[in-house]
Amino acid sequence: MSGMLKRRVLVTGGAGFLGSHLCDRLVERGDDVLCVDNFFTGSTRNVAHLLDRENFELIRHDVTFPFYAEVDEIYNLACPASPIQYQLDPVQTTKTNVLGAINMLGLAKRCKAKILQASTSEVYGDPEVHPQQESYWGRVNPIGIRSCYDEGKRCAETLFFDYYRQHKLRIKVVRIFNTYGPRMRPDDGRVVSNFIMQALRGEDITLYGDGQQSRSFCFVDDLIDALVGMMDIADEFIGPVNIGNPDEFSMHELAEEVLRLTGSRSNIIHLPLPADDPRQRKPDLTLARQMLDWHPIVPLSEGLKRTIAYFSQLT
Repeated sequence: MSGMLKRRVLVTGGAGFLGSHLCDRLVERGDDVLCVDNFFTGSTRNVAHLLDRENFELIRHDVTFPFYAEVDEIYNLACPASPIQYQLDPVQTTKTNVLGAINMLGLAKRCKAKILQASTSEVYGDPEVHPQQESYWGRVNPIGIRSCYDEGKRCAETLFFDYYRQHKLRIKVVRIFNTYGPRMRPDDGRVVSNFIMQALRGEDITLYGDGQQSRSFCFVDDLIDALVGMMDIADEFIGPVNIGNPDEFSMHELAEEVLRLTGSRSNIIHLPLPADDPRQRKPDLTLARQMLDWHPIVPLSEGLKRTIAYFSQLT
């Protein structure tokens, strides 16, 4: 960080899948990183290699309670992101999204810090437009089993923009589409980890519905590039901005690719489609390209190879 003041950066959810990769990037560039996590889904294993770094500190804390520190920037990533995990305690999930946002915004206001909210493509719900642009308001069931996450993230965005308008806070809002890579939990229930673990174990690959519902998968390294780029860009651009990969694949295509790369002989079976599961998910990246000069570069096959290598070490 030659010629720059060292930044004190808080990462909530910093021991999770995305948070730990973000901590890696910030530590390596020389920031003082304060990693906060309650370890509901995060793990010390994800950041163990950083514990002896003098510019990294790990603190156990739940963001639904106020947190006090002196920081320059805040990345608010705290919240379980897979349906299995956030449906275990839906009330707590809503609290994490809403109270967590309030507490982190309050900290940013006190410190005059810049703060980034890791929102989600789930704010679009089961979309009626494809691909999804940031101007689309979404189609979300407010009382379904996924609502704790979907509506919690929507409310967090509301809070961020109200703090921006009412208190002139320096905010950034990114909407993260399906992301995968090393350090995902093998039991998190998300489709990439599910398929890989089932293939490695020789179990049936479980497709829900007809398998033709589509997703766009972004490798974690590409996503971290975008998060850091969004925080570093001029304060005038606050978002929301879509971050993801525009290459669209059906669930059946993903299953076939995982089988090919693992060499597994697992069978593909079909199960009933879960409630409120979106049929399509694909980001319109026009704004990210224009404002951040960003687009993903890791193709699905390469990202899957690296993710499979990680999971192979766990089995």
